[in-house]
Amino acid sequence: MKASGLGCTCGITLVLLSLLAVLHATTAQKNDISIYSFTVDSKVSSRFAHTVVTSRVVNRAETVQEATFQVELPKRAFITNFSMIIEGVTYPGNIKEKAAAQEQYSAAVARGESAGLVKATGRKTEQFQVSVNVAPAAKVTFELVYEELLKRQLGVYELLLKVQPQQLVKHLQMDIHIFEPQGISFLKTESTFMTSELANALTISQNKTKAHIQFKPQKTAGQLDKVLDGNFIVRYDVNRTLSGGSIQIENGYFVHYFAPEGLPTIPKNVIFVIDKSGSMSGRKIQQTREALIKILDDLKPNDQFNLISFSGDVTHWKPLLVPASPENVDQAKRYAANIEAHGGTNINDAMLTAVRLLQSANQKELLSDGSVSLIILLTDGDPTVGETSPARIQKNVQKAIDGQYSLFCLGFGFDVSYVFLEKLALDNGGLARRIYEDSDSALQLQDFYQEVANPLLTAVTFEYPDNAVDKVSQDNFRLLFKGSEIVVVGKLRDQSPDVLSAKVRGQLHMQNITFQTESSVAEQEKEFQSPKYIFHSFMERLWAYLTIQQLLEQMVSASGAEKQALETRALNLSLSYSFVTPLTSMVVTKPEGEQRSEVAEKPVETSRWKGSQNDECREGSHVPSPHPSPGLAGPSRRIPSDPWRDGLRGPPNAPLYPLYHTPGEPDMMLGKPLSDPLRVYFPQDDHLTGTPVVPAPIQAPPVILMLPGQSVNRLCVDIKHSQGPMKLLSDPDQGIEVTGQYETEKAQFSWIEVTLKNLQLQVRASPEHVVVTQNRRNSAYKWKETLFSMMPGLNMTMDKTGLLLLSSADKVTVGLLPWDGPGEGLRLLLRDTDRFSSHVNGTLGQFYQDVLWGPPTEADDSKRTLRVQGRDYSATRLVKLDYQEGSPGTEISCWSVEL
Repeated sequence: MKASGLGCTCGITLVLLSLLAVLHATTAQKNDISIYSFTVDSKVSSRFAHTVVTSRVVNRAETVQEATFQVELPKRAFITNFSMIIEGVTYPGNIKEKAAAQEQYSAAVARGESAGLVKATGRKTEQFQVSVNVAPAAKVTFELVYEELLKRQLGVYELLLKVQPQQLVKHLQMDIHIFEPQGISFLKTESTFMTSELANALTISQNKTKAHIQFKPQKTAGQLDKVLDGNFIVRYDVNRTLSGGSIQIENGYFVHYFAPEGLPTIPKNVIFVIDKSGSMSGRKIQQTREALIKILDDLKPNDQFNLISFSGDVTHWKPLLVPASPENVDQAKRYAANIEAHGGTNINDAMLTAVRLLQSANQKELLSDGSVSLIILLTDGDPTVGETSPARIQKNVQKAIDGQYSLFCLGFGFDVSYVFLEKLALDNGGLARRIYEDSDSALQLQDFYQEVANPLLTAVTFEYPDNAVDKVSQDNFRLLFKGSEIVVVGKLRDQSPDVLSAKVRGQLHMQNITFQTESSVAEQEKEFQSPKYIFHSFMERLWAYLTIQQLLEQMVSASGAEKQALETRALNLSLSYSFVTPLTSMVVTKPEGEQRSEVAEKPVETSRWKGSQNDECREGSHVPSPHPSPGLAGPSRRIPSDPWRDGLRGPPNAPLYPLYHTPGEPDMMLGKPLSDPLRVYFPQDDHLTGTPVVPAPIQAPPVILMLPGQSVNRLCVDIKHSQGPMKLLSDPDQGIEVTGQYETEKAQFSWIEVTLKNLQLQVRASPEHVVVTQNRRNSAYKWKETLFSMMPGLNMTMDKTGLLLLSSADKVTVGLLPWDGPGEGLRLLLRDTDRFSSHVNGTLGQFYQDVLWGPPTEADDSKRTLRVQGRDYSATRLVKLDYQEGSPGTEISCWSVEL
């Protein structure tokens, strides 16, 4: 909501990645336009999501105020309805053919008014916005409805809600209902605004086929006293077998989901075509090199590959495709690491060179039978050298490929002609993606590659009895990749059989394979009658939605009469089912005396759109640039309160050693705040004479270990010698492994990686960001942004200090913390260390084996000897900085060991 006036801004933002919505609020003065109720109801029925966003506001001012309803929704979603209720009068939105609304749209633009209600705003979202004047004490209800088929990517479906009220809301509630007849195999929630105070506001109930997730903070619990700001994410998948998939039927329509488990991966022949023109210089080429090196590591031994780099000229790494042997991959990585950007952009010759390489390998019978050939093009600009006509390049490439290979086009940034790349890819059995310039660009490239890295089937066709089905959507597909899903929808004939059967045929490496499945019409119809939250005739709408999406895609490659026929059919379906698509518009009527109507149109991907490139709605993937290092400001004056940080004793029965200070002041014990940290006296000082000794700056060790035993002991570990990545700890019984790269010059970890083998999950932290990888899927997170993630077997949380904790029942808790200064790096923390097994090992893990403490030396009882696995370490009682609550740190006493 927005209210004009003094310009103070408040907002509620609700976003769903597959169900995405954003609501903002702006007030002229405090409580002028007040949101007193905000609800989101999302029903996911067999992957088809129906979302209703309802906001109720009141004008508490004594004058007329303007309220703006603003929502961000997915680019793949279609708005189906919008209405405003003002003082009991409903003002609906009417969906009509775009041409019919163009006249009033143009007239509004001519008057200088903002007539377009929907515009592209980021990576995956479009923004819908309506403003209306609200009389004093009057109330307005806004309601927006949109629908989308959730797409399976890298093995999961994903929903993201973003909550950003920026003002307190009396009634805030979000409900997500999921119904999946195949059964829910995996469900995970994640939030960047959840805290321990809000944990009880989240409830999750789940059985075999249904899940209900509700977020409803309570005023009585003090949960509505804080302004919420962050994301809420749901990721899930369904049960699958090695079969012909799942056929579901509702109200005379069917949907067939096909993603069989257990298929082997088909060998692939892949050529990476990399733009190294001058416009790629700097960060773009650096990120491309970084991504390419990691992608090459993922090639399998039975794959073949080659690299082509181009600017004005075209260079290929090898004259032929080569096997992805360790030696060849290492050579290719060295080649990729040295790619430099300069010159023009010769896309035509680069693409024809890639095709010729594949053709030559095919003619020489170097491509294994049944393998899949892919070309992956990455470019950031228009062709400027050689053939520069996009139409002629498209024609040349299509003629050369001749249906034999699949082409995938990645457009880096906004200077590239995306329309050109989209047609180039769709003409040749692939797809196009935009890679957004950001600190996670390398991850975007890696994620795209993972989507196409594991082909499972080629030439996939779906067959149904002619007497059973009608109006079937696309039923043949060039490729099926691991982690994705093929969806076919259709209508049952009036006199269809009681059982709908289907065959799915495809090629698996060197053999043809046929899957068969069938589904009882009566049983399926009954299945969808029982869940109360399934909206009526959802499968018919799913059929219309998917058919329109496929028709729009086919229009990209079509021309002439064929394109016109496709457009006519897509338009008729859009109007029949009230979808705002690129072919329709929604006219929003306003009350008398205001601009009488505005037009909502669905934007299309533009060639050189210069809008905001930061999309806050991409769950877990927006990564900031490294934060500045403020430096060490000195020890904190606060008394540590966390029992994890309060242990002051050394080995069992070891004494505490007092710190001496300026005469006349009371003694302070170790671990307590010092009255003057610059005037500290140690036992060897001549404290009787009061001669001060100014020590060197107190250091923060890279690792502080809590030692096992009855007493709480700290061991401060300083790493003085490091060569390459270190195995910091490994516990096979716990399924935990931690590795890291320590820079001795900086006295910092440059990266730390935590692997949880039982969950097939990896967390890699760098000073820039945290990247979580699970099932080949990357999610990147900002440091110091709250995070609250729950999945079976793991809780992952991060607070505002940047402390990231990985914990689960009966497991050791691993913590990671960014270090701001001096220098920039990472720190490692461990909790619940009594849970380590007897098999723990590693540079740090060794200290959780049987540690023997030697007696104090006669000359200095602040020195002891630790014997660990037959090796002796000298331990000295020193004052160090406990960094575990961040900079500037707290003074502690610990036993310091150098490695």
